[in-house]
Amino acid sequence: MAGSTHTLTLDQGTLDVTVDLHGDQGHPFLLLHGGGGPQTVTAFAGLLAEQRPARVFAPVHPGFDGTTRPGWLSDVRTLARAYAHLLDELLLRDVSVVGNSIGGWIAAELAALGSDRISSVTLVNAVGIHVPGHPIAETFGLTRAELSRLSFHDPSKFRFDPSKLSEEQRAIAAANRAALQVYSGPHAMADPTLPERLAKVTRPTLVAWGASDQVVDADYGRAYAKAVPGAEFRLLHGTGHMPQTETPEQLLAVIWDFADSHATDRPQR
Repeated sequence: MAGSTHTLTLDQGTLDVTVDLHGDQGHPFLLLHGGGGPQTVTAFAGLLAEQRPARVFAPVHPGFDGTTRPGWLSDVRTLARAYAHLLDELLLRDVSVVGNSIGGWIAAELAALGSDRISSVTLVNAVGIHVPGHPIAETFGLTRAELSRLSFHDPSKFRFDPSKLSEEQRAIAAANRAALQVYSGPHAMADPTLPERLAKVTRPTLVAWGASDQVVDADYGRAYAKAVPGAEFRLLHGTGHMPQTETPEQLLAVIWDFADSHATDRPQR
């Protein structure tokens, strides 16, 4: 894994984005982590780069893992625009964007921007819209154990002892949580205006959903797919809110097949 920092210039100001790169050749992926932080996608990024001809670019959302978030960067739409600039900075094309949870929301906003550099988008247990009767679970007041019960098909495999965290790790976790609260906005992990933008998405879109997710249930996922013209919905059994962590091999096959089927640069891979 190689990491680098890119300084992007937006209308609001400059922004430093740290990007971890896994793999050195093959189809480019932009992999966007959720509220648990970059570590929730690191192993999956490595697996994807090892098992497929893929280069996986995994940015750290500003404010996570000790990175700086400028005050003007306070919503998902602006962060999506920043990542569109990042694709320009990296001179990438034929990019498959994959996002989990709030990373899926960012991916949805990227799809709505319509960048020619993007060939497909996969939303994995994404948040970002309101679905009547299927609310997003309020997670900020939960303990880690309670959140684990909502997030995983088999929470027993992901037991966590917070007493083993160092002071530095506790500080980073607190900062991650604060950044997530900022990005989640005033409407609890959703933007009421997002569906009208999703209705104009033209990029091939897959909505992949862990069937055991109790943070955002499968019917929420089905509604997400219906909000995007032509989007496919794929239910993933035996997994929850973070399939990339709980059942990575299953998710890898689904993501790769979709990305590969919509790639525009096949002869060059």
